[in-house]
Amino acid sequence: MNIIDRRLNPKGKSLANRQRFLRRAKAQVMRAVRDASGKRRIRDIDTGGDVTIAPDGVKEPTFHRASSGGIRDVVVPGNKDFIEGDRIPRPPSGGGRGGREGSPDGEGEDEFRFVLSREEFIDMFLEDLELPDLAKRKLATIEDYSWSRAGYSVTGSPANLNLVRTMRNSLSRRIALKRPKADEVQRLREEIDALERADSHDAEALSTLRAELELLLRRSQRIPYIDPIDVRYNRFQATPKPVAQAVMFCLMDVSGSMTEHMKDLAKRFFMLLYLFLTRRYKNVEVVFIRHTHRAQEVDEDTFFYSTETGGTVVSTALEEMLRVMRERYPPDDWNIYAAQASDGDNTSYDNARTLHLLSEEILPLCQYYAYIEVGSDPEMVPVSFSSSGRESDLWQTYKGLQQSGGPFAMKRVRHRREIYPVFRELFARDQAATGVSA
Repeated sequence: MNIIDRRLNPKGKSLANRQRFLRRAKAQVMRAVRDASGKRRIRDIDTGGDVTIAPDGVKEPTFHRASSGGIRDVVVPGNKDFIEGDRIPRPPSGGGRGGREGSPDGEGEDEFRFVLSREEFIDMFLEDLELPDLAKRKLATIEDYSWSRAGYSVTGSPANLNLVRTMRNSLSRRIALKRPKADEVQRLREEIDALERADSHDAEALSTLRAELELLLRRSQRIPYIDPIDVRYNRFQATPKPVAQAVMFCLMDVSGSMTEHMKDLAKRFFMLLYLFLTRRYKNVEVVFIRHTHRAQEVDEDTFFYSTETGGTVVSTALEEMLRVMRERYPPDDWNIYAAQASDGDNTSYDNARTLHLLSEEILPLCQYYAYIEVGSDPEMVPVSFSSSGRESDLWQTYKGLQQSGGPFAMKRVRHRREIYPVFRELFARDQAATGVSA
């Protein structure tokens, strides 16, 4: 059910209060969208859907007299037992309900449900990430279509008239119906003129030629040179533009040092990357690889919500990515993108192995590789790389790759409002021109 408020300024209601109510309802919808996005799968983030908010949050504020103080004489609408001036007896002890009466089956009041379209959900999901309006419109656009020839049609625009096909149909029809040719008519007229100019001419032959000429002229009028059934127009049909296929590798450290806040930051970045790829590629597959001291390919729920303990060995995730890539996603057929999220920890002896795998084997096969180093919320717990200035093990390992100018970039994120500015900087046109183009 869609409720549309078309009231201008109804009696007894303040316009400012109503606008404040609408703003409050929108804020609750925004919170519901953020909660829903946290429970959604990455592949379903760009679809619309319904969100629910509590009924108490959408009640419109009203002004009324205080319950104490002053004298009030009122007659309640619908009253059939009392008149003005009657004294109402106090209910017996324990007769009060003490609040709202519950339903027989124990369920409370239904929540309000809002149905959001695909574009509305994307706008609200990205609004708290400080997304500029121009970029939001770019994300919300649909895929373009190309127009290709699809035969001929008997109706269409004059600009699409096919003269060759029209004249071919006209010629075929005139031959089949034996329409007189212009040179035949001209020949008969010349013969008639020659007989009329002669001193002595055959009247019977002249009459025969005139009858034949009249017959040819009638046939020419009955069989037009171009008939509406001969006309053909070029027909075009819309076909989707041929697009390549892409695979998105999501790599994340799930050791004990990765908090729920860090995983939420990683998930939001993966969602933005997925939205970006689905706007450029028709077929996008997602591979989730989580790691501690060992790595494995898992489903999305296990990737984000399953807990695991152990050390941190990043090279295991890169080796698992290479294995999956060789088995299912050959670089000749797939555009390969990868995003890695970590708090920066790694076992010291593994840094050289990690650098070798990434620089020598993975980056030459990737269109783009983004590393996001997530940290604790600065409003809750100060993070090491901002307070002490010390760079993490992975940051020091990857710094040389970033300076080499390959399809690699890395950024730090501590708060979710920083995610989209970092994402936009990572995929800016001047930086990604070599790796992001399809």
